[in-house]
Amino acid sequence: MAVQRETTRERILEAAEDAFGETGYHETLVDDIAGRTPLSKGGFYFHFPSKEDLFFAVIDRLADHLTRRAKEAADACDSPLAGADAALSEVLTRLGRRRGLAKVLLVQGYSMGLAFEKKRVEIFGQFASVIRGELDRAVEAREIKPTNTEVVARAWLGAVNEIVVNWVYSGTPTPAEALPVLRWVLVGGLERPGSGSEAIREDIDG
Repeated sequence: MAVQRETTRERILEAAEDAFGETGYHETLVDDIAGRTPLSKGGFYFHFPSKEDLFFAVIDRLADHLTRRAKEAADACDSPLAGADAALSEVLTRLGRRRGLAKVLLVQGYSMGLAFEKKRVEIFGQFASVIRGELDRAVEAREIKPTNTEVVARAWLGAVNEIVVNWVYSGTPTPAEALPVLRWVLVGGLERPGSGSEAIREDIDG
């Protein structure tokens, strides 16, 4: 029974993710989401008390997925700074592939007020933790100079947020177009001469 309940919950989350991404939070009705599943409207409310609860569950799911992919990208690298670079690139690339979902994750919840702000801080904290961990290891490996890695990680994510939000509203530059410049400024600027990490700058320049 528990497995079936979790499977049903996942189907609702997938349907809601698609619906919110296509038409936006405010324009999406519970009936629209329920209609994408075998559930009745009553069955929907058994799993989620409200559309707002579902929205936050969708955001959590998206954030967990992005965090996991960023960590996997970082873990696959040979050096900590390359790992931080890979994590940054992964987050921006994933958001850039699905404009509707980027809008859901970064824009549409502001009308919910403080609840969304708290959730946004929590989510960006997850992303920052991955990047900060790689930067801490880069300091230990002497790839970069000692610095406040918490501030650096937050600054990186602030830049990602600005690029994606601007793209959502204006259409340009796309995250793919912005990524090389962003890497050059954010990652290349941290490299320590003689540390052996110049390959990252060469990759960016190339």
